[in-house]
Amino acid sequence: MKRWGPFALFLGVILLAALPAAAQIEVPKLPLSGSPRDISASLQLLALLTVLTLAPSIILLMTAFTRIVIILGFVRQAMGTQTMPPNQVVVGLAMFLTFFVMAPTLNDINTTAIQPYMANQITQAVAFDRAQQPLRKFMFKQTRQNDLALFVHMAKLPRPRNAGDIPTYVLVPSFIISEIKTAFQIGFVIYLPFLVIDIIVSSILMSMGMMMLPPVMISLPFKLILFVLVDGWHLLSRALVSSFQ
Repeated sequence: MKRWGPFALFLGVILLAALPAAAQIEVPKLPLSGSPRDISASLQLLALLTVLTLAPSIILLMTAFTRIVIILGFVRQAMGTQTMPPNQVVVGLAMFLTFFVMAPTLNDINTTAIQPYMANQITQAVAFDRAQQPLRKFMFKQTRQNDLALFVHMAKLPRPRNAGDIPTYVLVPSFIISEIKTAFQIGFVIYLPFLVIDIIVSSILMSMGMMMLPPVMISLPFKLILFVLVDGWHLLSRALVSSFQ
């Protein structure tokens, strides 16, 4: 299999990180006593179950998903449609846009780490080290320098000379808060046109003395029409993908 689906690729990386001998492990009994080999296999199985539990958080927070889903939430709130699109649609769209954005990174992981490991050309430790590099490169590209400096300072690490001196446990929270800040900045820009429509409609209703009529009942159709006429989903998808390039 030369090409894996994006989800299978990322899950493969997670499994690669979890088990020192993932490909050779058989499901063992969990003995309270026994040979060191049996106990080691049991601990490896426990590590696998732990990583599978944490896999959703890893996928959500170490990829483009955080920024995309926050921005989509801002768009829905700005339009005032409450539950339209439904949460399932918003999360599903965010997930597939994430796979699209992360495809080059996942392909690099597949080419340099997963496929050589599956062919028994490299060890699990080497494969894990190679698999980290494309993901770290992606996160470094999207992370602000001041956020990195903050966590390096709080971790009490010496001043890093290059990206290789920054450990992953410092990079990940720096990447997350950078993504949240970027998402809020983009969300604010998207929110402004809809806010202007609300203000204009509210002012017109006040000037006409129609204070008992909720402005949202009038502004909502105008916002929907504006969004449809400018092909909002097309523009939004292009802007989201372009923000990572």
